[in-house]
Amino acid sequence: MSETNTSPAVLDVWCELQCPDCRTALDDLRALRARYGDRLELRLRHFPLEKHKHSYAAAQAAEEAAEQGRGWPYAEAVLARAEELGARGEQLLTEVAGELGLDAEELDTALVDGRHMLIVDADQAEGKAIGVTGTPTYVIGGELLDGSRNQDGLRERIEEIADRLLA
Repeated sequence: MSETNTSPAVLDVWCELQCPDCRTALDDLRALRARYGDRLELRLRHFPLEKHKHSYAAAQAAEEAAEQGRGWPYAEAVLARAEELGARGEQLLTEVAGELGLDAEELDTALVDGRHMLIVDADQAEGKAIGVTGTPTYVIGGELLDGSRNQDGLRERIEEIADRLLA
């Protein structure tokens, strides 16, 4: 008799919170959450792109939101307003925190004191080291799946790998 694997598979999601393609990818991530629940751990990994001037601050803000227990909801809320982030910057980041019931003042302080810069820098360095060139990019079961140019079929490929890992 074979035992079912109860440890979660890990899906690293290399994302940039000012990226419209990452916003589009949210539908796939929600579908994966619905299908696998706690058996698939989604980890937000930061890969701010130079072409988006507020992406680095957004990554730091997402880390502060995670410290306050609302990392994914915060990331999703910021992604939903990616274009607005381009125009409003840190003001929008603080506003979203308040809308989600986070300590917006603490989030603002975190942006000023840079307490999450090392996490963002480490994510970006690791991403570059493993071949991430754009967002969204996924890593599951050691396989890198680049969605920065085309996301067609990526969710299905992630499901194939997750099914194998969780079998």
